[in-house]
Amino acid sequence: MAATLNSALDLLDDLVRFPGLPGQSNLDIAGYVQAYLKDHGVYSELIFDDSGERANLLATIGPAVDGGIALSGHMDVVPVDGQAWTRPAFELTREAGRVYGRGAVDMKGFLACALAVVPDLVTAPLKRPVHLAFTYDEEPGSIGAPGLARHFVATGMKPAAVIVGEPTEMKVVAGHKGGFERCTRFTGVAGHSSDPARGVSAIHYAARFITFLEGLGQEFAANPLPDSPFHPPYNTVNVGTIGGGAGRSIIAEDCTLDWELRVTPPDDGIAAMRRIEAFLNDLEAQMQAAFPQASIVTEQVSNYPGLRFDPGSSALDVVRQLSGENGFTAAPFGTDAGCFDREGLPSVVFGPGSIEQAHIPDEYIETAQIEACLAFLGALCDRQCRDL
Repeated sequence: MAATLNSALDLLDDLVRFPGLPGQSNLDIAGYVQAYLKDHGVYSELIFDDSGERANLLATIGPAVDGGIALSGHMDVVPVDGQAWTRPAFELTREAGRVYGRGAVDMKGFLACALAVVPDLVTAPLKRPVHLAFTYDEEPGSIGAPGLARHFVATGMKPAAVIVGEPTEMKVVAGHKGGFERCTRFTGVAGHSSDPARGVSAIHYAARFITFLEGLGQEFAANPLPDSPFHPPYNTVNVGTIGGGAGRSIIAEDCTLDWELRVTPPDDGIAAMRRIEAFLNDLEAQMQAAFPQASIVTEQVSNYPGLRFDPGSSALDVVRQLSGENGFTAAPFGTDAGCFDREGLPSVVFGPGSIEQAHIPDEYIETAQIEACLAFLGALCDRQCRDL
């Protein structure tokens, strides 16, 4: 293969310069990728969200037939606000076998590798295609991937594997958890704290909800799924942020919680969510008994499906054959792979770098991991040129 470490690092240098923060327009980085592909004679399509400010990207190299392999990664990164970076966050810094920058490992390193092999792919005698499937807003909960997965299905091409290149240290992850991410706002009635009956404390009712979620989590932990490949082998709940109230002598009029339910396949979490919703409905009825204007409103931030652990998956077979990795595992975090799998596209998670370096200040990826990924993609190219 002509793809080299230097060509991948040059591409990564360009990619890191695009902040690509969730919820913001990603048309700059998507446009960069599209222009790069066009320079190599590859047509790519942007699939826009309703706002027209964010887009997924899908490209096919080779014949439009079944049996392709899709390389998928997200173009967004987590923010750097409040983190103590000692290097420029949105510039690539090369030091002693590592490259630093936001997104270097999660997951622009994989995107750079996929783009670096494009010149080889376009000149190779491919008998089955290689697809590039890049998504927006994965970090807040796989917002873009469901639309791209459906669009992929609509093309009529059935891939043998979708490889989502999240950082797994080039180890095979064949399953991961799913999740429901929510923001719940409690609206009470303000009043002087000297007479609590003259109002409704949003914070007090939010506290009851937190206690309920904690109890639900304890119930899950007491009933682990037998023989589950996941750790922990049960669903979990977490309240990530809380805010509200105006002062200690004021009955709190508002309180907002960000929380999640993380579900363990094969559970889809629907039954647990119904219990949570029923509890909130009951709480709201209690709040409104004396003050009808009180309310509880829950906003859906995201639903991301788990990746079912399927030892017979064609995606798992492809990656194990190409990588030589005999083992495979499951992950407690979510990825876009569950969205592709839900649409019937066999998926696996496999990419360069360690998740331990993701989301932290001075995020980095080892250059040896990039080289290993390039070698894997070289083997993938060869496979797509052979009769199977």
